[in-house]
Amino acid sequence: MPEQSSIAKTLQPFVCGGTAATFASIVIHPIDLAKVRMQIYGQLNPGKPIPSFPTLISQMVKADGITSVYKGVDAAIGRQMVYGTARIGLHRTFSDKLVEINDGKPISFVQKALSGMASGSIAVCIGTPFDIALVRLQADGMAKPEDRRNYKNVFDALLRTSREEGVGALYKGLAPNILRGMSMNVGMMACYDQAKEIVAGLLNDPMVDGPSLPTRLGASATAGFTAALFSLPFDLVKSRLMAMKPDPVTGEMPYKGIADCVVKIARTEGPLGFFGGFSAYYGRCAPHAMIILLSIESITAFYKQSFGLN
Repeated sequence: MPEQSSIAKTLQPFVCGGTAATFASIVIHPIDLAKVRMQIYGQLNPGKPIPSFPTLISQMVKADGITSVYKGVDAAIGRQMVYGTARIGLHRTFSDKLVEINDGKPISFVQKALSGMASGSIAVCIGTPFDIALVRLQADGMAKPEDRRNYKNVFDALLRTSREEGVGALYKGLAPNILRGMSMNVGMMACYDQAKEIVAGLLNDPMVDGPSLPTRLGASATAGFTAALFSLPFDLVKSRLMAMKPDPVTGEMPYKGIADCVVKIARTEGPLGFFGGFSAYYGRCAPHAMIILLSIESITAFYKQSFGLN
């Protein structure tokens, strides 16, 4: 029994974090889909203004029906079961270990950020193949009918990508994805932990039995904004590299790598091009972060009660 409790305690941040991340992704998937399409739009239609989030959603529904807003949701679920579980679970594990080393005292923001960067980068290395499948499934509808990949589902996307382009293609855009994962985890998890302490102080919340609802709301809203601000440029480059395919005439890829992608975006779309689709991205990050960070407290309480943990 003690051994089972020890295993349950070790798995707690991973199970609870992965469950919360998966639930959040299902809820905000239509926003995420619009975000990816807004980011790809500038590449497919250089010089043209990027359509707004409501316009994109209405165009998708009009063209392919209401179910089109959940295109690629199976890949999103698979991604969060791997990536979300790892990044949240590892961050909490690393943070708890740092607190233990610090004699139970709160750790500094630098330590929280380092924990977020380490856990984010490890999680990305594990989850990138699902990210590739997700981006391609979401972006496919924007291509001309004759240029579409027409993947049936996430598994078809993974198998066809590895078979047609090699296993290495499943890790295309890994470097910017690692940077995105690191910045996202610092902006979301580390900033949430820091904001929680600040907001609790402002609201005189002792956090004896965990943070109060107002504390969690304020901290999670802050974390949603910082996560979007820190990670969008990396997310944009990642999306472009993952979705790209050879020119049908020349056979050349639109981007040779990260540096070439950054230069071309800056040259053709300007500095603000790196923040293309910010409204949809923030609209995704803020509710995604808040759903995860709010629901994880309830999921954790249920988990502890189920396994008799303190």
